[in-house]
Formats: sequence, structure tokens, C-alpha cells
Amino acid sequence: MDDHELLARRFEEHRSHLRAVGYRMLGSLAEADDAVQEAWLRLSRSDTSGVENLGGWLTTVVGRICLDMLRSRTSRREDPLDVRVPDPVISDLRGADPEQEALITDSVGLAMLVVLDTLAPAERLAFVLHDMFAVPFDEIAPIVDRAPAATRQLASRARRRVQGAGPAPDRDVARQREVVEAFVAASRGGDFEALVALLDPDITLRVDGGVLARNLSKVVQGAKSVAGQALMYQRFAPLARLVLVNGTVGTLTAPEGEARSVMSFTVADGRVVRIDILADPERLALLDISGLDD
Repeated sequence: MDDHELLARRFEEHRSHLRAVGYRMLGSLAEADDAVQEAWLRLSRSDTSGVENLGGWLTTVVGRICLDMLRSRTSRREDPLDVRVPDPVISDLRGADPEQEALITDSVGLAMLVVLDTLAPAERLAFVLHDMFAVPFDEIAPIVDRAPAATRQLASRARRRVQGAGPAPDRDVARQREVVEAFVAASRGGDFEALVALLDPDITLRVDGGVLARNLSKVVQGAKSVAGQALMYQRFAPLARLVLVNGTVGTLTAPEGEARSVMSFTVADGRVVRIDILADPERLALLDISGLDD
């Protein structure tokens, strides 16, 4: 085995971790893969003979790449839509496979990723690398061109934003499933009062239709308004199946194996406090749902 092959093998040992870093930074599976690929190209062109911790070195490299991508995304206004739901990680109710699990550990749900999207790029980097991957501030500071103390403040501001985004969600999957099943049953039956009873009075519904279905994109607030939206699409309710969306119970609508929508539910104190729906045909077409149970 030559030096290049050995380096490639060492890189592959870190790929799933690096993809998880990219996913948390970007909220996009495709962009996360691009960031990981760019990290490999930089590694293959670098002299790493003096690097003692290759995993740590690669983590900071991916962080720097993602920071550049976030800043470019902002400056070019790549996401002009008012509503953006990040890419979901879907698995059947038995749980995610090891590769998917690496992406969604630490309960990185869609609601969390939506909050991360509201952070400034440097704040997101500091929070993700330090709070989610335990990278020391003195290693993050050069990436954001700040002193360690200022970098700590970036992460602190981001942490307050994340913690203040809403009530802590229920972690009990069985309880989540009970609430989501009741929601689906009420939607199928057209039971408006049952829907309202399942929803928090201050619930927020976000729908991302992307560019091709821009007319579907919306933000709806309040239990009665969200229940009304659910009844507007009552005819699709029988097609919804329960799945795990980023590790929490949600639904997938995929008639004849073609994904039409993914719904992520945030349940707290037995009620739905947030629903995030991806209805973007372009991104839904990229989802791999072939391994899900029927």
C-alpha cells in the first residue's frame, strides 16, 4: 500500500464524522458531501506529517470550508425563499442505520437545524464545533479570525438563541408516536376539534415548497389555523406513513415510492408545538427511501 492509499484509508475512517459536521453546519446533505470531498482534496495536497490528531485537523478544515459556504450562500442570496426546511434524515421506526445515526446524534432534529439557520455563520461555526463536537475555542478562534474569548461569546450567543427557540421536546419515542398517530387519525377523519386538542395553542407550521412549488411555502401559527391547514390536505392523509425524521417520529408521504412530503413533528408535554414540512420536489427526489419498510 503506497502513501496515497494509506492516507485515503485514514480519511475514510473519519468520513462519517466529517459528514455529520457538515450536515450540522449546512443543513444540506449534498453540501455536506461537497464539504467532505473538498476536505479530502485539501488533505491530499497538504503535508500532514506533523499532524498528530488527523481527526481534529480534518474537523477544523471541514468547519472552515462550511463557514466559507455559509458566507457565500448569504452574499449570493442562494436561498431567497422565506421558508427553508433543512434536508431530513429518514429511517423506519426501528431506527437509523449507523451512517444515518452519525448524522443525527445529539438530537439534531429539523427544528434545531432551522434555528441554526438563523445564526450568523461565525456563530453557527462556534456553536456547532464547540457544543456539538467539543472542539476547544482556541482551535476555533483562528477559523473565525477572533480571539478565543470572542469566539466563546459567539458560541454563547448562539446557545442562548437555540435554548430560547421553544420548549424542550419530549424524547420518548413511544410518546411521540402516540401523539403523531393521533394527529394522522384526526386528519384522516377530518376531526377539527381533535386536531386542535393535539396542538399547542402557539404552534408554528413551516412548509418549504422550494422553487418548483413556491406556492406551497408558508408559515402558519396558532392551533386553529394549523388544524385548518391539515384539513385542507385531508385527502393526502391516508397516504402518510410513520417514519423517523432525524430520530423523532414524523410522516412520509410517498405514493408508489415517490416522496411527496416529509413532516417533522416537535412534541412537548404531549402536544405538537411545531411542524416542519419539506414539500420541495427537487430535494424530495434526492431522498433515499428505498430501504424503508412497507
